[in-house]
Amino acid sequence: MKPAVPANSEPDESGFIPFCDMISGHAAVNPGGIAFRVGEQLLDWQTLHERVSQVARALVARYVKPGDRVAVLGFPSLTYAECLFGIVTARACVVPLPVSASIDTLKAMLANCGAKWLFLDPAAGDGVGLMAAQLASSGSLEVVRFGADGDDGAPYAAWRDAAPSTTPLPRAQPGDPFNIIYSSGTTGVPKGIVHLHGMRQRQAQRNGFGFGPHTSTLLSTPMYSNTTITPMIGTLANGGECILMRKFDAGQYLAIAAKQHVTHTMLVPVQYRRILAHPDFDHSDLSAFIVSQSTGAPMDIALKREILARWPGRFLEVYGLTEGGVSCFLEARQFPDKLGTVGKAAHGTEVFLIDESGRRLAPGSGQPPAGLAGEVVGRSPYMMSGYHNRPDANAAIRWYDQDGSMYHRTGDIGRFDEDGFLTLLDRSKDVIISGGNNIYAVDLETVLAGHAEVLESAVIGVPSDEWGESPLALVVARPGAHIDAPALCDWVNARVGKTQRLSRVEVRDELPRSHLGKLSKKELRAPYWEHKRVIT
Repeated sequence: MKPAVPANSEPDESGFIPFCDMISGHAAVNPGGIAFRVGEQLLDWQTLHERVSQVARALVARYVKPGDRVAVLGFPSLTYAECLFGIVTARACVVPLPVSASIDTLKAMLANCGAKWLFLDPAAGDGVGLMAAQLASSGSLEVVRFGADGDDGAPYAAWRDAAPSTTPLPRAQPGDPFNIIYSSGTTGVPKGIVHLHGMRQRQAQRNGFGFGPHTSTLLSTPMYSNTTITPMIGTLANGGECILMRKFDAGQYLAIAAKQHVTHTMLVPVQYRRILAHPDFDHSDLSAFIVSQSTGAPMDIALKREILARWPGRFLEVYGLTEGGVSCFLEARQFPDKLGTVGKAAHGTEVFLIDESGRRLAPGSGQPPAGLAGEVVGRSPYMMSGYHNRPDANAAIRWYDQDGSMYHRTGDIGRFDEDGFLTLLDRSKDVIISGGNNIYAVDLETVLAGHAEVLESAVIGVPSDEWGESPLALVVARPGAHIDAPALCDWVNARVGKTQRLSRVEVRDELPRSHLGKLSKKELRAPYWEHKRVIT
């Protein structure tokens, strides 16, 4: 299916159409149609076009130049959306900052990107407001505060509408930076991932997801996440409606999905788990769903099976990096016998493995039915231009073939089966080396997922005097279940190879996760390695 590009949005010779032209085109053909919805607040296409243009004019009138970085910090709202697209319409680079970050981390991000302006939602907190005020008083940053709870606050509206409507607007170019998205920062200062306008347009018009004018996409992850931005721009480019949640709540998600006849969504695995466990799930009408996607972290087989059994529509697991390069899709309903994998390389994407020496593994190498394990590497049309001001990080992620073509390294260890489906085994830094043997946590976690009393699990390596390190399982019980840890350990060890056996099982109330629901094994390992607690 071709994307629904408005007839009056004329591409340049290369086929590039700026997002502002897409918005104005939809405003021309469907002015009263809803582009954004947040709670009871609505933003139609005509109003979105007018406000985005005014934000852009206000920035241009205040000497914001092409390529200048403009940050946004806040929760999802209509104002956030118009600021984001207004910034890129001004040919500036939008920098969506995480509200979950510490003040020191936010300062580091602002220093790294060199932002000249900051759009600030007061709901982000008093500490953030104080930081912004200090930076503004020092003259290093211009701060524009928009209304609390996403409403159109009068000071912000006055700022936005002060520029003359005759202020000329620049036209974005494919090579212009569209955004800088900061990584989670679990291993140090977050890295700024730069995406260009051309890449974002290709991404938005890659319409294998069925986006169109009648699409209703429900997004409940933060605005600073690629998990939100990618389906949002795909929906908008094709004239659909985006429904944003200020904060994820499983019950509210179900109510919105049923009331608004939601057709598309992108969630992380922990959100699926909470939605399926909600008492309202079986009474909610989700029949309008066409495509539901999962990304951000691997999903266990049991949860995939439950989605296929209870959640209508197409279910697509997406594996990839915000940096781009590697992209695999699992069409779960089409391949129910491949639920232990993350699917096959997406169209136009090349994905393969390299060994510890950085040499490419030949397809099909190793013993059947699975090939040798190696680090996942790939190349696609949807790659970042690089990390902002981080040549060291750029050098670390890039891998070049003999012809000089550049690929991205993932740091993930995987293997392909005989049909080309990729199974993720571990992060390269998380592989457990016990007695000289490589143990992949996913193999043990897959066995644990088959136990009736286990809701979720994480296997980590912990110090061992005898083996160097040994696998330890940390598990969460299903509601109402009681786990006998030694018995569960014996149950797993009876089902795995001798070199894979668990040293121990510990029961936890919950497992630590990032703001996007990604399991933090670093946090789980820390107390064992910092204090050298030995398990033999």
